[in-house]
Amino acid sequence: MDLDYEPIDADNHYYEPLDAFTRHLDPALAERGVQVLTKGKRSYMLMGGRINRFIPNPTFDPIIVPGCIDLMFRGQVPDGVDPRSLMQVEPLRAEYQDRAARVEVVERQHLGSAWMFPTMGCGVEEALKHDVGATMATLSAFNSWLDEDWGFARPDGRIVSAPMLSLADPEAAVAELDRVLAMGARIVHLRPAPVPGEHGTSRSFGHPAHDPFWARLVETGTPVAFHLGDSGYNAFSAMWGGTAEFMAYGRTNILSKILVSDRAIHDTMASMLVDGVFHRFPELRVASIENGSDWVALLVKRLKKQANQTPWSFEEDPLDTIRRCVWVTPYYEEDIRALAELIGVERILFGSDWPHGEGLAEPTDFTKELHAFDAGEVRRIMRDNALDLLGTAR
Repeated sequence: MDLDYEPIDADNHYYEPLDAFTRHLDPALAERGVQVLTKGKRSYMLMGGRINRFIPNPTFDPIIVPGCIDLMFRGQVPDGVDPRSLMQVEPLRAEYQDRAARVEVVERQHLGSAWMFPTMGCGVEEALKHDVGATMATLSAFNSWLDEDWGFARPDGRIVSAPMLSLADPEAAVAELDRVLAMGARIVHLRPAPVPGEHGTSRSFGHPAHDPFWARLVETGTPVAFHLGDSGYNAFSAMWGGTAEFMAYGRTNILSKILVSDRAIHDTMASMLVDGVFHRFPELRVASIENGSDWVALLVKRLKKQANQTPWSFEEDPLDTIRRCVWVTPYYEEDIRALAELIGVERILFGSDWPHGEGLAEPTDFTKELHAFDAGEVRRIMRDNALDLLGTAR
């Protein structure tokens, strides 16, 4: 499909260098935060004093070829083909860690901008959840690295980097939010998972302690993205004999994949709605990034049933709340037309997951999945809805 505009890719990634978490971290917190351990040719990440296997090879060299396992994630591997044979690796490319090189690629891909999210960083909060102080300090150090290497606000506008935040310490969360906004951040990233607390406790996103954070987002017109990561949900897998450790690459427990699936984003959005975040802050804008969209219909079904049973618990039809406050990046293999019928085409974002192996080799190939939409709707999905989420004029 030929486009006469530049799409906005709401799901792109960098591959972090080994010092992304340590370059700006107070050395006094090194043993509690993130450390790099090198043995011979192998490097390991220590998080909270333990080897973390979220990313088995933290050097990312070699790295998986973009889009090479597309067919496996579609569930369309041809008969007689071993899905494992689809995996291809290559040396680490400059554009995965260098902003200038990435801007050239973004322009070559005919994108107006790419929203950048972590790869290894998506596992840090879970690894440090038992140490709130280390969590907050490590993420703050990471955000300093992110601005230094990728920039929150650069004149070319090609890269939109989302700083990682945690609500584990509500006051510190607001302070870090103000800091990254002053540095030019346009969207912020939260992990879809229960909010860690002191002494192994956890909280809903709807806990009143978080209201100053949501209020600040609304006041500044800043949206929040809930991006797929280690949400700690493998604990459910462990109950069934699987592993409690999440590994983004490598051998995984099949039962774990089925049990965990998209449960974390389903529960995150449920907590936001049922515990009143969207009622207290009706202008809050949130996006689900790289969590797919199959969870949406199931959540709406459950919420509507509960609203019928206990109408006094809901200020409005929960579907109306979702249609007002929530944007979604569906997986390209899903029924995107059905999603549009449910939440409105205005709330669907294009995301390629580039350069991850399960994403698209060419980001704008996403348009091939939009055959059920007219040209105006395609433009909304590929560009305009992202601008609406950011609060930017078209």
